[in-house]
Amino acid sequence: MKINKLWLLLVIVLASAACKKQLDQEPESTASKAAIFGSENGLQLYANSFYSILPGNSTSLDAMSDYLAVKEVPSFIQAGVLSPNLSSGWSWGDLRNINYFIVNNNDTKVPLEARKNYLGLARYFRAYFYFEKVKRFGDVPWINKPLEVSDPSLYNGRDKRTLVMDSVLADINYAAENIKATNDPTRSTITKDVALGLKSRICLFEGTFRKYHTELNLQSTAADWLNQAATAAKQIMDKNTYSINTAGGTSNSYRQVFTNAAPVATEVMLSSICDLTLNVLNEANWWWTSGTYGAKASFTRTFINTYLNIDGTPYTNNPEYPTMLFKDEVKNRDLRLKQTIRSGDYKRISGGTQIPAPPVFSYTFTGYQPIKWTLDDMYYDAGALNINSISLFRYAEVLLNYAEAKAELGTLSDADWAATIGKLRARAGITGGLTTKPTVADPYLIANYFPGISDPTILEVRRERGIELSLEGLRFSDILRWKRGELMEKEWNGFYVPALNTPMDLNEDGILDVAFYQGTRPSPAVAGVTYVDVSPLVSGKINSMQLKNGTFGQLIWMNEISRKWNDKQYYYPIPQADFLKNPALGQNPGWQ
Repeated sequence: MKINKLWLLLVIVLASAACKKQLDQEPESTASKAAIFGSENGLQLYANSFYSILPGNSTSLDAMSDYLAVKEVPSFIQAGVLSPNLSSGWSWGDLRNINYFIVNNNDTKVPLEARKNYLGLARYFRAYFYFEKVKRFGDVPWINKPLEVSDPSLYNGRDKRTLVMDSVLADINYAAENIKATNDPTRSTITKDVALGLKSRICLFEGTFRKYHTELNLQSTAADWLNQAATAAKQIMDKNTYSINTAGGTSNSYRQVFTNAAPVATEVMLSSICDLTLNVLNEANWWWTSGTYGAKASFTRTFINTYLNIDGTPYTNNPEYPTMLFKDEVKNRDLRLKQTIRSGDYKRISGGTQIPAPPVFSYTFTGYQPIKWTLDDMYYDAGALNINSISLFRYAEVLLNYAEAKAELGTLSDADWAATIGKLRARAGITGGLTTKPTVADPYLIANYFPGISDPTILEVRRERGIELSLEGLRFSDILRWKRGELMEKEWNGFYVPALNTPMDLNEDGILDVAFYQGTRPSPAVAGVTYVDVSPLVSGKINSMQLKNGTFGQLIWMNEISRKWNDKQYYYPIPQADFLKNPALGQNPGWQ
């Protein structure tokens, strides 16, 4: 967000005004409040500080998910590795900053409507803060005032999820009702519609979490949350302020949303905007195209198989799909696939010249190399140089939230389907199944992702959500609320390799790109070919890159490192240091 200069001004005005620690017990500042709370300008400057809790311009938020293979298996899903001693996230400074504003925003020199507007912003960010805490830890203390060092509340235990989430709902409702701005052309600030969007996200999470986590005994309350999710999303839809971007045509309109310098205002509701003149840039290219800096995050084949054929039928209906070569499997598919990974005629720019750019095994483990957030010009690969804005909330998610909430309630109509899933698939060039709900459950989705779901509509909405929102930081939260943590154990598999020592042309440009071998590297080497060793052992150690069937089959990455999911992992443990400071917090089940 382009608030850096305002934030610097705020720092000068506040000096040491609001302390940044709450449960860490740092004292409250004694700086004068009049300069801050006695004018609308002061309220605006203070409120700008809240934006720092948003994800900002990161594009790596899905690095821990079921559909990405990365350099190292996250400690969270390695058996016996994560413990309370290694846990994190029990930080409360942002909350104190927000609460300090809320309790002091009462100066009558500022018109009431202005105070309500900025109170709405503060309560938006408190709802956001607590939503993230509940997702991570479950029960947490509900604190609605800035605590002083001597306050005994510092040593209270945690409050029940129901109390906290009801309070979150009250905050986000107040925000949606009282924030004055309905539309920000810059897409860089919180508006009434963004508040409604966050409400739809929060309520969908909570409704489905309560529905599928039956151990909470809150199933009877799930429908109310789902109804509120649908209602909030529908309020945005009915305004017709936003639409799905189609300006780039079916071949580029999806990716354009993620690579444009300015937010695509038709679809993007909130964005972290880069500005070359202010040197506010992001590192998307560096993270996604570097073999050393980033995680070499690569989609798994299991997930890539979920992209439909262009006619709307499941790709996996073809009995030959398990042995389909990369060059063939990417053809005649949902056009978001070629806008999400390197494939077909994808090209990059070097020195002003377009060059073919198939997957490069210096940067990918599976062959499914993401391009969703990267710019095509290789100039941007060398550091934090990217100028593309990073969407934080977009209309596509609103449509998906509405569709899923209605599907879970069993009330999604054909008209609802056409207005949501149908619109998104039409933008992707898909021609079939756009106007009526599906009637057949896809056995591939059931077998590989959702064995407990037989409703075709719920299955297809989940498919659509995974594809449309890939790499946008929502996947792990979805896995948690669907109670499908076991997906984190999935094998990290790549494209099919038919034989060793056989160079493959991945993009059919007549140039051989990659070959896989075992033992001694083939000699003489074919010019331009990247050779990848898939020997079971290299220098006496297990090789992380192998083929499923030994000398042929799917690529497999890091299969030797066990990934284990237990139910306790639906919540992080309370960090041990914080538990020792306040034993009344208790510990999450299974982490004692």
